[in-house]
Amino acid sequence: MRQTDVGIVGGGLAGSLTAAMLRRAGIDAVLVDPHPVYPPDFRCEKLDADQLQTLRLTGLDAAVMRASTADREFWMARFGRVVDKRPGDQRGILYDTLVNTVRAQIPARTPFLHAKVTDISPGPERQTVKLSNGDEIAARLVVLATGLNIGLRHKLGLERGVISAGHSISIGFDVQPAERLPFTALTYFAERAADGMAYITLFPIGATLRANLFGYRDLHDPWLSEFRQAPRETLYAMWPGLRRLLGEFTVPDFIKIRPVDLCVTKGHRQSGVVLIGDAFSTSCPAAGNGARKVLVDVERLCNVHIPRWLATPGMDEAKIAAFYDDPVKQACDARSAMKAFELRSFSIDRAPRWMAMRWAKFLFHWGKGTLRRILAPRPPIHEEAEGEAPRLVRSTSAHE
Repeated sequence: MRQTDVGIVGGGLAGSLTAAMLRRAGIDAVLVDPHPVYPPDFRCEKLDADQLQTLRLTGLDAAVMRASTADREFWMARFGRVVDKRPGDQRGILYDTLVNTVRAQIPARTPFLHAKVTDISPGPERQTVKLSNGDEIAARLVVLATGLNIGLRHKLGLERGVISAGHSISIGFDVQPAERLPFTALTYFAERAADGMAYITLFPIGATLRANLFGYRDLHDPWLSEFRQAPRETLYAMWPGLRRLLGEFTVPDFIKIRPVDLCVTKGHRQSGVVLIGDAFSTSCPAAGNGARKVLVDVERLCNVHIPRWLATPGMDEAKIAAFYDDPVKQACDARSAMKAFELRSFSIDRAPRWMAMRWAKFLFHWGKGTLRRILAPRPPIHEEAEGEAPRLVRSTSAHE
């Protein structure tokens, strides 16, 4: 039986971050996941400024920054009009690249066992973890970072409560424009509540233009099949104004569609086991809080709670409760839930209140963008050299 202070079950973003942070802090830990290399998976594909700020607290931001792509300049648009342009503050990175980049920062002395966990026997002092290859781990603490996997939760007597079934749907695909685009990153908001969508965001990952489309349609909605068969035509039929910005394009690869349920785990306050990330509760990707929620969980657990827990004997329920009661974590969880329902109502609710809020936001960003352009320093005017043909660029005046 392998002895360790912390056994980490699950090697996605949450589990890999935990392993890297603990071993860098000199805490003995073992990571268990069946995949030596994390496979392609449609999840978080972009990190915003708030998420990057939290990532810095983990000490792993430099590696992620090197592996990701800056958006440089960000455009915001609706009704075929660009309402604001500002310097970019986001980084594009595929989820499997993100996880494998974090895994590469785990110190080599950290045991990484490629197996599935078949059983966990918790207790107030030591936890026993049984693996599919016959090995066993004895740990003072088990960190459950198994994402949406429900098998181990059932073995621990945990229940999964559904807060909002089929809350949203995420669509991801690559875009090949027919011509060079005037923007590096663009977010285009839905034009009508009847669209059943929130927005589409386009951003660079390496040399590829990636698109994430978020909405509130049922997984069996015929619109999704139509979109898979003819993405450009279906998208422009819904948002004709987007054509003026994006132009003609093709989708070279398979379109990924992921439905999202909002869930929370019940009965989680147990001795010796702590749940983080989606294993504890899920979030809505459209609201942009999924990665931040994971990052906050891991940062608070590794920087604050685990060092305190290991400093004294035992690992009873009272110790574990301190993590779930952490005010920073609770504030992040509450904000994530609030934004999930707020964005849904803002996008598709036809009540006068929400219609007014949509127009107010459009006018706010339009005014802010106009002020930004007025105050921006104008570039110097260079006269064309004699005999030189005038330089032509794609005009954007029609939609600004």
